[in-house]
Amino acid sequence: MCGIVGYVGPRDCSDVLVSALTKLEYRGYDSAGIAVFENGKIEVAKTKGRLSDLVDKMKKEGKPQGHAGIGHTRWATHGEPSDINSHPHSGRRVTIVHNGIIENYKDIKKFLIENDRTEFLSDTDTEVVAQLLDFYYDGNPIRCIRKVLHEIRGSFALGIVFADRPETVYAVRCESPLIVGQGKGEAFIASDVPAIIKYTKDYYLLEYGEIAVLKNGSVSFCDLHGRMVEKELKTADFDEDSAEKGGYEHFMIKEIHEQPTAVKTTITPRIENGMPDLSECGITPEILRSFNNIFIVACGTAMHAGMVGKYVIEKLARVSVTVDIASEFRYRDPLIGENDLVIIISQSGETADSKAVLNLVKQTKAKSLAIVNVKGSSIAREADMVIYTHAGPEIAVASTKAYMVQLSVMYLLAFEMAYAKGKITEFECRNLTEQLVKTPEYIEKAIELEYNCQYISTKLITADSLLYIGRGLDYALSMEGSLKLKEISYIHSESYAAGELKHGTISLITEGMPVIAVATQNSLLEKTVSNIKEVKARGAMTIVICDEFAEIDDDAVDFLIRIPKISEVLMPMIATVPMQLLAYYTSVNKGNDVDKPRNLAKSVTVE
Repeated sequence: MCGIVGYVGPRDCSDVLVSALTKLEYRGYDSAGIAVFENGKIEVAKTKGRLSDLVDKMKKEGKPQGHAGIGHTRWATHGEPSDINSHPHSGRRVTIVHNGIIENYKDIKKFLIENDRTEFLSDTDTEVVAQLLDFYYDGNPIRCIRKVLHEIRGSFALGIVFADRPETVYAVRCESPLIVGQGKGEAFIASDVPAIIKYTKDYYLLEYGEIAVLKNGSVSFCDLHGRMVEKELKTADFDEDSAEKGGYEHFMIKEIHEQPTAVKTTITPRIENGMPDLSECGITPEILRSFNNIFIVACGTAMHAGMVGKYVIEKLARVSVTVDIASEFRYRDPLIGENDLVIIISQSGETADSKAVLNLVKQTKAKSLAIVNVKGSSIAREADMVIYTHAGPEIAVASTKAYMVQLSVMYLLAFEMAYAKGKITEFECRNLTEQLVKTPEYIEKAIELEYNCQYISTKLITADSLLYIGRGLDYALSMEGSLKLKEISYIHSESYAAGELKHGTISLITEGMPVIAVATQNSLLEKTVSNIKEVKARGAMTIVICDEFAEIDDDAVDFLIRIPKISEVLMPMIATVPMQLLAYYTSVNKGNDVDKPRNLAKSVTVE
């Protein structure tokens, strides 16, 4: 949940580290710091606050000058944001940056104190690792790192420099993501590829327990036993422009506008002769016919995509689907059978709770399917089958296009499974697939509602609390709309099944309270309108999202957002857009930092 970088090469190291960290602030932004070899000595600059605060500090106090070093942008886990708790952290001879959590840091700290290591300055688990490395350091960095790896537990990636090994950076990972970039006469480490895409598109994936050594602009690798490792050099399939704002005020609005292209790029390779074809992902009709039950496991926005998937798979394929929050799934001792499928959805492919579920599934006879956006990520590599989404880099913390492509994959899977199991005809499958192919142009039309959503958002900024309501697919969709609004506008928002209002929730309605109703399912429209009137009668300000032909009584609605009509089962793909726009413009109108909402990070790599 933090971002780490490292560099060895001819460029100004401080400039490279800061530039790389700007692409990782989505992973954390409550403090930042760098450590650079300057004239053979490690010089550290760090501060509480955004990366811009670090830049301002170095303008006043001077930046470290050199050609090798490490950097960090933090999302606090142990110890509040402060100058002292900021990374890098140092022992006497070792300085490190760290992404993740060290679970047994208290035991290690106790051991170090008992052995006369009492110079702890911070409240972090990271400093404990720096001190442990220093304690065991005997002049051989690799041997020291290997020994420490055997003693620490948790999810972590480390960038390490040793005071007596100038111009050299070491890196190691366990669970937390880390890549190693290779340029011409220069080398990098980073938590994510966009951090280094400005300098190189070529990178290595660092595996669990592997140690990378960056020296003289080149990279070497060894395993936990000290044996040299040969690795495959990969090339990123996107460029620097993809990771920039491209003239938009924020990444979030840019990514909303990128959704039509992202959906088209995701579904097109998976459609053959007008029919869904997931064979490239290892998914065949024979395999799909074999599954009796499906479990969809994810966190946050990805879980909401799974909720839509549940409705569609059960409706079309008639297979029982259970959706679980990843952090709760394994604790309820789930009944997973031999002919069951566990679908794990994760944008990053590194989500800690979701990875833990995959580890559990591997102990059963069930099959696992990963739906992820990052190629080569941990979940993608370890699952039995994987469907890559093609959203490209998603920088804004609030997910938009990643959610949209996850939806599109769930539809492809549902259509092919329903046809494989004989629950829909070939004609019906072709028709649904044809409708899915059309969704990018309908999404484009929904984005054209931007100014309407911008105006309506001005009516939300003074609200203390609001509700989202819907039925069926609209309820699943309203869960995502509510999350999107609360996480970037900081307005308390909850989603409720519209039919549940009378069972307690309607008592919360007060004069002028906004209620956003999603009403795209014609078979449920009459009932949903009745629920809208119920809250309207109690003083609510009602905002209704419906298709362009829906019949809604004027006296039930204060503000109406009409979206293009497509096949009813696919309406979530279109109705998502105005909810994203409402959230975005409400946040903008409140003056919030849209791309970096408080207390949140993009990739949650610790449990």
